[in-house]
Amino acid sequence: MKFRSDPRQIKGSLAPLMTPFTAEGAVDHDSLANMVQWQLANGTNGISLGGSTGEPSSQSVAERIAAMKTVNDAIGDRVPFMPGTGSAKLDETLEVTAAAQAMGVDAALIITPYYARPTQEALYQWYATVAREFPDLPLVAYNVPSRTAVEMAPETFARLYRDFDNIVGIKETTKDFEHFSYVFHKCGKDVLMWSGIELLCLPLLALGGIGFISALANIAPQAVSDMFWAYEEGNQERAREIHYGVHPLVDLLFVETNPAPGKYVLERMGLIKSGFVRPPLITPTPGGIDKIESLLAEGEKWITPVLPEFDMRRK
Repeated sequence: MKFRSDPRQIKGSLAPLMTPFTAEGAVDHDSLANMVQWQLANGTNGISLGGSTGEPSSQSVAERIAAMKTVNDAIGDRVPFMPGTGSAKLDETLEVTAAAQAMGVDAALIITPYYARPTQEALYQWYATVAREFPDLPLVAYNVPSRTAVEMAPETFARLYRDFDNIVGIKETTKDFEHFSYVFHKCGKDVLMWSGIELLCLPLLALGGIGFISALANIAPQAVSDMFWAYEEGNQERAREIHYGVHPLVDLLFVETNPAPGKYVLERMGLIKSGFVRPPLITPTPGGIDKIESLLAEGEKWITPVLPEFDMRRK
């Protein structure tokens, strides 16, 4: 919990790890720990786990908690750890968040409850319940309407931000860039915001964002981190070069449903043992693989290499 007392330290590129599975479908803790070490060796400023990219809805509570422990142990307080602990069920959200708090994580990322499509008042009450349960844990709302079928309105989040000191920020994964601006307008400049949309990561910094939680960091951690720090240091030309340079890799991640294409690349690189994704997802189709390979070649300059010590094929 090294960074828990000052959530503003949770800045820069936070890699939202894909959860590796064995070819038989079990959580692969060895590959997961290997991914953490590779990330930290290649510029990543923090780690997340259990967001959409991590396939949490296909895992049991016990599996999610065990994976969090693996990541927490591998990080060892070197960088902030902000796992996703939310669920479509309140009891599961409270159970996973309690486990995260007990482990000493720096903050918890709470997704809007999916499928049920709650009203804005229901969303307020949901987050208020979680906030009251964990008054000493920084909480970050996770707005991702493309996955949950519900969007948290800027007014709803601003109300939560005013009412609860431990609700410190929001991960915005919406392509409506005006939404970002309205959240800042209603909450003030001190609210913490991370982008979950790859091609809005750089623009968000101009509005006052603190960083990004981008799936791209799974395969290009150095480039994503470098883009943040180039902007921070005033090197706009370098930041834009990276932003435009990684376009093919961003397209690659969404050739088919994320995280299947990214896991294909991670296995191809040797960083994980298997690119298996759990149902209802499937590994990329032959046509999808052709597109992935083409985009991979186009964006190869920005892929972070896997040195022999991180190659699971050698272990």
